[in-house]
Amino acid sequence: MTRVLVINGPNLGRLGVREPDIYGSTTHDELAELCRATGMRLGLDVDVRQSDSEAELVAWLHEAADARTAVILNAGALTHYSYALRDALAQVPSPTVEVHLSNPAAREEFRHTSVIAGVVTGSISGFGINSYVLALHAVADRLAS
Repeated sequence: MTRVLVINGPNLGRLGVREPDIYGSTTHDELAELCRATGMRLGLDVDVRQSDSEAELVAWLHEAADARTAVILNAGALTHYSYALRDALAQVPSPTVEVHLSNPAAREEFRHTSVIAGVVTGSISGFGINSYVLALHAVADRLAS
């Protein structure tokens, strides 16, 4: 099975308790299980990780680049200002998808800009946890073509 790395950034480990009116009531563990189960149905081996550390996220992207592993990334707030993540993500030669649970364009002004959007294969946002399901389908389709 083809490996896909799902990376979640700062504060996403608090899913289920952090602003459930915006991010939903699903916990990070439940999200990880949904991603793994969806991946299995699509023939993908999904590895889900979360860190509040920008340095750890960069290291995981380097790992994905070296292994030519597809990446689904929810960088959280780092989406809007982390050029280190952007530069690491730009090195990944496999499909990459930027994911957000909410729709950043419909929220505060500072969330309207994504510094990583220009280096990913595509972006999916605003569909809650289903954003990840859609991203996994997009990666599977891209890998199959």
